[in-house]
Amino acid sequence: MTPRDGEVAVVIPALDEEPALPGVLASIPRAGDGWRVRQVLVVDNGSRDRTAEVARTAGAAVIAEPRRGYGAACLAGLAALRAAPPGVVVFMDADGSDDPSELGDLLAPIIAGRAELVIGSRVLGESEPGSLTVPQRFGNRLATALLRLLFGLPATDLGPFRAVRWEALESLGMRDRDFGWTVEMQARAARARLQVVEVPTSYRRRVGRSKISGTVGGVFAAGWKILFTLARVRCGG
Repeated sequence: MTPRDGEVAVVIPALDEEPALPGVLASIPRAGDGWRVRQVLVVDNGSRDRTAEVARTAGAAVIAEPRRGYGAACLAGLAALRAAPPGVVVFMDADGSDDPSELGDLLAPIIAGRAELVIGSRVLGESEPGSLTVPQRFGNRLATALLRLLFGLPATDLGPFRAVRWEALESLGMRDRDFGWTVEMQARAARARLQVVEVPTSYRRRVGRSKISGTVGGVFAAGWKILFTLARVRCGG
């Protein structure tokens, strides 16, 4: 590994996450065995509250991506890192559902050279009651079954808490701008024959209401986009 391989950038897409974000940022460990967090980048995805202000107060770098969409925010974060890329990028939700203290567990397979992409699996780990809705669980099972069937990837989860080597991520050509981002990454990684592993991670009830699973329309939109994304990547798109 080069010295840069242990440098980590944490990208946190955020939309109206003022209540949760200070606790999330305060809980991110800054260094561990073979790695250190070089930068925490909060991508403000058009928030109407004080998300950007509280992120800056907590010491995070903030960039604005007013075009709504989870994937759009992630892509904006990567664009901001491209001038001086880290060795590893970690993606984490801003709503308090992921446990930042488990960052070291997520990074360990990459630092050890056993993986290029690591997914934090809420299925293999402990989920707080009520943290995953019934539609979320159903959609997760369907999507991971399709990942196994169409791409040969033995996945259990589309968990948003994940780590990926910079060079591997850049090679994937990620382009989804909304709900399909996570499954697109796993499908493209499988097609590229990257080393993909899962580690158990815990999952907590989020602070506030989900923008996706908290509405019927959001659940259906996310489900259709995940299926469309899998079909597109399978066909080479």
